Amino acid sequence: MSANPTTTSRHDRSGRLRPEVAALRARPAADVVIIGGGINGLATFRDLALQGVDVVLVEQADFVSGASSASSHMIHGGIRYLENGEFRLVQESVQERNALIRIAPHYVKPLETTVPIFSTFSGILSAPLRFLTHRQGRPTERGAVLIKSGLTIYDAFSRDGGSVPRHRFHGRRRSLADLPALNPDLKYTATYYDASMHDPERLALDVLFDGLAAGSHARAVNHVAAVGLGADGVRVRDGLTGEDFAIAADVVVNASGPWTDLTNAGLGRPTTYMGGTKGSHIVLDHPELLAATGGREIFFEHEDGRIVLIYPLKGRVMVGTTDLEHDMREPAVCTDEEVDYFFELIAHVFPGIVVDRSQIVYRFSGVRPLPRHDDTQPGFVSRDYRIERAEVAERPGTMLLSLVGGKWTTFRALAEHLSDEVLGLLGRERLRSTAGLAIGGGAGFPTSDDARRVWVVSHADEVGRERAEVLLDRYGTRAAALLDEVDGVEDAALRHHAGYTRGEIGWLVRTERVAHLLDLVQRRTSIAFTGTLTAPLLEELADLVAAELGWDAERRDAEVREARRVLAERHGVAIAESSLVE
Repeated sequence: MSANPTTTSRHDRSGRLRPEVAALRARPAADVVIIGGGINGLATFRDLALQGVDVVLVEQADFVSGASSASSHMIHGGIRYLENGEFRLVQESVQERNALIRIAPHYVKPLETTVPIFSTFSGILSAPLRFLTHRQGRPTERGAVLIKSGLTIYDAFSRDGGSVPRHRFHGRRRSLADLPALNPDLKYTATYYDASMHDPERLALDVLFDGLAAGSHARAVNHVAAVGLGADGVRVRDGLTGEDFAIAADVVVNASGPWTDLTNAGLGRPTTYMGGTKGSHIVLDHPELLAATGGREIFFEHEDGRIVLIYPLKGRVMVGTTDLEHDMREPAVCTDEEVDYFFELIAHVFPGIVVDRSQIVYRFSGVRPLPRHDDTQPGFVSRDYRIERAEVAERPGTMLLSLVGGKWTTFRALAEHLSDEVLGLLGRERLRSTAGLAIGGGAGFPTSDDARRVWVVSHADEVGRERAEVLLDRYGTRAAALLDEVDGVEDAALRHHAGYTRGEIGWLVRTERVAHLLDLVQRRTSIAFTGTLTAPLLEELADLVAAELGWDAERRDAEVREARRVLAERHGVAIAESSLVE
């Protein structure tokens, strides 16, 4: 399910049936159907594909277009979960964080994180009450003693050979010497390491392609929605043609994240498992704030108990996040009130830096797939996951599994757990573990300076070293496939974005299941996120996608209008219609 569904005409005017949909219609049966192309659905698809299971994944919008694309771009152990008593989850999260640094080094890297601290003993009395009840009275900012204790426990979970350094504490003088723009009223800073995930959409796509590469028994389609479940299996609807067909399966996995209850209702099996909360972020083009972070994430708890992170990313600064109740029947949008909240917190952490709305280049909001939590405060709802089982009466022997919860950091471990449940239902044994198995462009990725130089030199003949460096950072070792395709072919840079070439855009459209212009602008590239999308660039990209997919002028123009609408309404990116033509 997607946070940003796009509307399309009933018929695909290109006259083409997508090859992956045609293949599915030719053999509409599988052992397992997974509903939902977020990171947990994709990781489960990959895991089952590697076990040789005949598995199909359907996603109603684009892959990784919902909650998984609206994350804080972090792979983290969840230090705050210690206060909830979720020690198992913290241990698993830290272990998976460390593992992802090794198996996905092209996208997951150690992230230095600094916490400004304004008191010594605050929170000592209230923390045990929160631990015992998970209900928060008057919010209390955590002080140095409490944070020091938490980080000491946190480090203890990370004894695996030093994937990340241990934490350090500094007093006011040293803290301001390191980060002089911080609020001078602070008393201490604590600095520890988690991990950054600078391209969550691309990491998720690598997981998908790993699954597809396992063989023809693994099939996945985007823009195909699950709309029913009955005697003939899962009924799905192609979002580009409007046509329905059924896929027979022995096990159905609902991995649609915060939409799990809505998906089950659509399948005719209403549930009340979920209670997701909205988290919003803004992306700022603000060189002064970027410099003030010193390349670190600044992680701060406000006196109201909510968290703010100020995070340097792709030459921009991302600020988040909120934790608000949300109705999944409505789109999640970052509101002006949330922006005001972010600005207030930035002013508290960096009082000498002025920020205004003109510097926001992108807004985004998603809903965490949390379980129903009734009167428990959102910040104390478990981030752990569970699996709910239900029999499908109309199809004896078929089981519906619903995934409740889950987060980015633990996607590999969660998928292994969920796959084991599926394998048990199928009466099959696990053939291999995904633990330690490189993901996508992380396979053979050069992690030392010498190895990087060797890779770049060996792939730089046609495009030059600088371009080879860019592509290695963008795609990991999967860049070699792109370089092979453009080898010997004249490949000009885009007229309106020097960072991408026409050949690269064509390769993305042909090989990465692009079906809409927004798929390319928001998820195959970082163009929208970084605020580099202009009206002429949108037109240029539309021409390239139209040429690859056989769109006529009417379909191409409709895609441009839809991209403008979604970017303006959901992400605060306004591109005036009158400026689209050069």
